[in-house]
Amino acid sequence: MVPIHARLDYDGARTPGLTRNVTLGALMERELSLEFLRVVETAAIASARTMGQGDRHKADQAAVEAMRQEMDSVDMDGTIVIGEGERDEAPMLYIGEKVGRGARDKSREYPKVDIAVDPLEGTNLCATGEPNAIVVLAASEPGGLLHAPDLYMEKIIVGPPCKGAIDIDAPVKTNLQAIAKRLDRDIEDLVVIVLDRPRHEKLINDIRAAGARIQLIGDGDLSAGIRAAVRGTSVHAVMGIGGAPEGVLTAAALRCLNGQILARLVASKPEHFERMAQMGIKDPKRIYETADLAPGKRIIFACSGVTPGGMLRGVRFFRDGTRTNSLIMTREEGEVRFIDSVHLEKHPAVEVRFY
Repeated sequence: MVPIHARLDYDGARTPGLTRNVTLGALMERELSLEFLRVVETAAIASARTMGQGDRHKADQAAVEAMRQEMDSVDMDGTIVIGEGERDEAPMLYIGEKVGRGARDKSREYPKVDIAVDPLEGTNLCATGEPNAIVVLAASEPGGLLHAPDLYMEKIIVGPPCKGAIDIDAPVKTNLQAIAKRLDRDIEDLVVIVLDRPRHEKLINDIRAAGARIQLIGDGDLSAGIRAAVRGTSVHAVMGIGGAPEGVLTAAALRCLNGQILARLVASKPEHFERMAQMGIKDPKRIYETADLAPGKRIIFACSGVTPGGMLRGVRFFRDGTRTNSLIMTREEGEVRFIDSVHLEKHPAVEVRFY
């Protein structure tokens, strides 16, 4: 087997000389996917210990600190491209921060990886003990994830059967008719997730007028977008305005799941347009396709449930350890794995019970 520290090209082949930077190859993708699984599991356990305590900042801090510590043990030269904010605003996991062993060890080369994180999507959900709080991480080769400004983004998200059928500028009813046709069902059978916000009053009315059903959520349109692309979750689309960084993370997942997101940044103030310009966005009204938001050839997506949800079970604590439920996906390898893990604190002579 090629050593994990060897330089790999995009096909996973050994390149002599180590004269260029290490890149994310096939073997490295497999190795890092397991490492990132450990990262999100650790962060999920840390934040789950704060569940229901009513302190969203404490929950977020627990996830950030655990994620940061675990990522620094990974054999990579990582750069945070979507994180908790700018360096002056976020003590850890800020945009541009270097993570992984490569941030400290300069004695050899490590694979260069761009990383997008939401250490705890649904801080309020965790603080109040509500469903669908998750820990999320996406990674790709450098340049494989859009450096999205921290603005709002208009989105419409669907699963593989409806890919290519939607239009972000079309009336709501037209999109719902197209989705229903692709799924061979009536509009009345569709379930659309929408963030419960005053800005969505007209959208909600239009969906109801068309005859579809709505699942309103308080937070977490990222996990909702993933659910829309996974069969058996009884969710057929996500519509509305949410965060742009969450849009990039959703797109990374959809590249692995063959779903689709159409998105457009929402700017209403001069500082919003200035922010776009600073991040190299020349067309504020551009409609982003899935591959525009996450153009990477090799994408790894990992998430772990914190509180119980429609797709992932939350962290469960028992006498001898914890149990986590996670999702790990790789685009190039075409793997989507739901992983149920038991983390034992006492071993090896311990009785394992499943609850």
